[in-house]
Amino acid sequence: MTLLELMKLLRKHLKLVVALPVAFAVATAAFAWLVLPNTYTASVSMYVLTRSDDSAGALTNTDLSASQMLTNDVAELITSERVLGDTAESLQMTSLDGYDVEVTNGTSTRVITLSVTGESAQSVAIIANELASTTDAVAREVMEVKSVNVIDQAAEPAAPSGPSRPLYTAVAFLAGIFVAVAIVVLMDMLNTRVRSPEEAEELLGVPVIGRIPTIKG
Repeated sequence: MTLLELMKLLRKHLKLVVALPVAFAVATAAFAWLVLPNTYTASVSMYVLTRSDDSAGALTNTDLSASQMLTNDVAELITSERVLGDTAESLQMTSLDGYDVEVTNGTSTRVITLSVTGESAQSVAIIANELASTTDAVAREVMEVKSVNVIDQAAEPAAPSGPSRPLYTAVAFLAGIFVAVAIVVLMDMLNTRVRSPEEAEELLGVPVIGRIPTIKG
């Protein structure tokens, strides 16, 4: 099937091609705005620092390099069962299930950004700050890190961070277009009727020498 044939086919079934994406988009928008709850994200920034035993006063290049190497380990430590469990226990929670914890850190920096996402704006800020405090304590204990200093305390978010309802709606609309095109093409493939003189010539192997028009009324 050529592109021109596909365009003609879609034009023939224009109502389906238009109605299906709109239906997908409306249904997804209704679900996103009426069912999905708002989520909030609070972030805290931490600076990883370690010192060698023979360093005194100002930080040396060795201290900075060692801190950089430990940054990735500390980032992994944040999402460990030990840190998550200790944080939940200190907040008198059974677990942090229902909250999404995300950790990011650059390859050339000693700064770690910890983000907590959940349905309560106040809770995500409290959990983020407590996770930073627990990470500092556990890192000092098990990794001999000098300190994991908090740069910016997590503040209670004023506006939701998600869900991305317009994005969901747009994706549903595009999915509706894809499904509509697939249905139209499948209907055309399953339709075995002879619909043109060219198809008759191809099937019978003989030329068409005349046509009888359809007279309505």
